[in-house]
Formats: sequence, C-alpha cells, structure tokens
Amino acid sequence: MSGRIIVTGATGSMGAAAVEALAARGHAVLMACRNRDKAEAVRKDILSRVPQADILIRQLDLASMASVRLFVDSLGDEPVEALFNNAGVISKGYFKTLDGFENTFSVNYFGPWLLTQLLLPKLPPDARIVNMISLTCRYARLDETKLQPTKREFRQLKTYALAKRAMISFSMELARRYPSLRVNLADPGIVASDMIDLGHWYDGLADVLFKPFCRKPKAGVQPALRALAAAEGNRYYVGKGSREIPERFRDPELDARIWAATEALIGV
Repeated sequence: MSGRIIVTGATGSMGAAAVEALAARGHAVLMACRNRDKAEAVRKDILSRVPQADILIRQLDLASMASVRLFVDSLGDEPVEALFNNAGVISKGYFKTLDGFENTFSVNYFGPWLLTQLLLPKLPPDARIVNMISLTCRYARLDETKLQPTKREFRQLKTYALAKRAMISFSMELARRYPSLRVNLADPGIVASDMIDLGHWYDGLADVLFKPFCRKPKAGVQPALRALAAAEGNRYYVGKGSREIPERFRDPELDARIWAATEALIGV
C-alpha cells in the first residue's frame, strides 16, 4: 500500500491494536479519533514500542456529519490507500445528535456511510474498505423504516444490532456499485473492551465473571487485519478464516432501499 490507511475509532482497544499492528508492518496510518488528546497518548504509547511508526492524527466525530465533512476536507491531496471503519458505540441511553439521528445509528452507520462516500474520490479504484460488524446483527430484522428509532423503540443491544446490520447492507450495495473496490466485513466476536460496559448495575459482575473469557483486543482485530490485506472482496472475516457473506444478509432489493433512504436522510 502506498497511501495511508485510515482507522476510525483508533483510540479504542481494537482500534489502537489495529494501528499498532499496521504501523509495525510498515504501513502509514491515519488515526481518525474524536478525542485528540487521547489519540496523542495512544500514538505516544505505540511509538514507544514501534519507534519507526508513521502515524498521523486527525479529529473525527462520527456523531456529527459536519465533523465527517471537515475531516475529509482536511486530507487535501494526501493519498489514502484503505479505510477501516472500526469505530462503534453502544449508547447507554436514547439521545439524538445535532443532525437529528439517534446516536447509536449515527456513530455505527450514518457517520461511516458518509465518510466512505466522501472518501471514494480520494481512494484508488481497487481500494480496500473493511467494515467492522457484530455477531449481534445475526438476527436483526432491518428495513428502511428502522434507520431512525424513536425513544420508545430504542433498546441498547437491539438498536446497536440494527445499526450494524445497516452497515452490512451498505457494504453489499457499495460492492455492487463499485465492483473494483475490495469491500469486506470483519466480525471480532465478543471482545473484552469498554464498549461492552453497558451502564448497568451488573457491569461489575461482568468484569469478574464474563470479561476474562472474552477475546483480547489484539485477537479481536485479527479478522479485520486479514481483511485489509485481502486481494479479494465480498468476504466475511471471522475467527481465523473467511467465508462468503452469509445468505441471510443477501438482499439486493433491501440494500438498494436502505441506500436510497440513507441518501435522503443525510442529504447527499
């Protein structure tokens, strides 16, 4: 790869692990992060182990469509080789962003959707795009009417699952519209990270009884790293291998409707 690899959510446990692994392999990386101070600390920590690392930082808040646009504008003519849409959030409660989107959907779907669209002119025709999904979306039933859940409809895990399911739909339609792109999905499994702290009274018990049996961030990000190195697209990376995208996620008509509804909501 000749340009930079953009990693969103690069200060999170898996994001930081991805940045370090890519930098250690000689790739130039751009950390796209909401909290710049935290990003600087992560970068400094990585440099202590990988002193030759080529890492830049740019601010990006996926809960703000204006921030997404400013981020892409800030790149100028800087070459970008690949995009890893890693950032994610399981919102602890219902609230809307300034754009009027439910926060979980904004960070996990609308923000990455717009970011990818705006980056397309800067990417080579055969660029690698890896979208992080979740095993929670396995049974999520999505249609174009569910992209803006109301307060009454909001459920932490269900809303997260629907947002990630929307990301699968976007990935499938993106690959159809731009067949030269290498668009792949990566499922990390259940990873011991701050993201699974849901703000409930039993979080402390989960730290003791559940998290020790979860995958570590360095292991959880391996499917995505393999997807970034892949020579082909339309694959589902999970565990130690990859396979065709499961049949339950293949619905071209749904994908086209989701795409059109998203365009209308974002105003692209």
